[in-house]
Amino acid sequence: MGRPVKMRQQVSIVDIADEGRCIGKTQEGEILLVEGTLPGAVVDVQIFRKRKGMSMGRVSKEISPSPWEVTPFCEHFGHCGGCKWQHLDYARQLEFKERSVKESLRRIAKIEDAQVRPILGSEHMTHFRNKLEYSFARHRWKTPEEIRSGEKLESTGAVGFHPPGFYDKVVDIKWCHLQDEPTNAIRNGLRDLALLHGLTFYDFIAHEGFLRGLLIRKAAFTTDLMVAVLFGSDNQDAIKLVLDYLIRQFPEITSCQYAINTKRNDALHDLEFITYSGLPYLHERLGDLTYRIGPKSFFQTNSYQALHMFETISALAELDGSETVYDLYCGTGSIGLFLAGQCKHVVGIEVIPQAIEEARMNQEINQIDSADFFAGDVKDVLSDTFAEKYGRPDLIIVDPPRAGLHDQVVQFLNAIKAPKVIYVSCNPATQARDLGKMSEVYRDIVHQPMDMFPHTHHIENITLLTLKA
Repeated sequence: MGRPVKMRQQVSIVDIADEGRCIGKTQEGEILLVEGTLPGAVVDVQIFRKRKGMSMGRVSKEISPSPWEVTPFCEHFGHCGGCKWQHLDYARQLEFKERSVKESLRRIAKIEDAQVRPILGSEHMTHFRNKLEYSFARHRWKTPEEIRSGEKLESTGAVGFHPPGFYDKVVDIKWCHLQDEPTNAIRNGLRDLALLHGLTFYDFIAHEGFLRGLLIRKAAFTTDLMVAVLFGSDNQDAIKLVLDYLIRQFPEITSCQYAINTKRNDALHDLEFITYSGLPYLHERLGDLTYRIGPKSFFQTNSYQALHMFETISALAELDGSETVYDLYCGTGSIGLFLAGQCKHVVGIEVIPQAIEEARMNQEINQIDSADFFAGDVKDVLSDTFAEKYGRPDLIIVDPPRAGLHDQVVQFLNAIKAPKVIYVSCNPATQARDLGKMSEVYRDIVHQPMDMFPHTHHIENITLLTLKA
């Protein structure tokens, strides 16, 4: 029988683990996962979960800081749940992200000699997001410092982000550095307007309240700005008050929309958005292409890095104009359309019908007649019959969700034996798993990690595979 785990221990932080947690070692040599610290630090840890072979804990006191620690630039750091690596030197962030790709390839895919290029860091370390979603909440989340002060704290509602583990409370954001202005002015202005006129903030426990959510999309390469307000009830007079304020105070808004959400969840896909002023979409421009983006559209959240990603895919593809390209999990067709002028034919498949409608719209806007888009689950659409009808692929691009490829899709890729496959992944672990399943048919040539989200543990990786002889 092993020794019991102490509930509070001094720990030396030795490395970073998955999901941004850190690996710590106690004075007795026991290993545990720790949240809220950095490698090189020595901390007191409060154990909150014990599992066989691994305990988890949170920092209760810092004894000595990490040598790589920097001063966070945001007053909400550590509270709102975002930018968890903001206190880590950016060069070290990139180092850890690149290493996580290499480790996944070695440990999961069993690729010992992977050719991993240096990670492409983000030129913009703040103001890089083209989309932000805020919540209005009746209950403001109070910081530990506020609670320890013992003062009676008024809660007049909050507009911001839910802290981890608190679905019913929101951190009241005064200033967020993730998106360009006028985002902060819009959010803060709506808070002030609501308090002035007694508009209620949403109660996530009672499921009632007028103001519920705020979606802001701001293009990086055009001047378009979309603001959509989510209301918890259909009070047309109050809705008019809010939206008139927005278009009066912020004339740069090119699309002002709203939706009524009386559901118990915040999902947008089944809501009807109503255009109050301007257009029902905005335009973003990447390279020579213009993309039309609606409030519910899936589009890469960092436009600057999305352009670099598309250019990287283009360079790896080395198209000569004669190829048929399959764009699987194509979303609104952004990658396939970017390559359409470099190949003979693009075939895109996506499970969400609205995304396919937007892909076809983007095809029309850019006057591209060499692409076909199909709505359906990739695993159900792909077949030998489909390939014979629309052309056998010379290049297949896959950009699946975090769960990776379905086994049937892997089987199709192995059976179709395309000369090239480019696998774009937001989860190196599931990508490595899939590459292992494809290793008898395809050879990995090169891997290009990319940082789409500075100050987070998230990492994108682009892998070029070629058919084995």
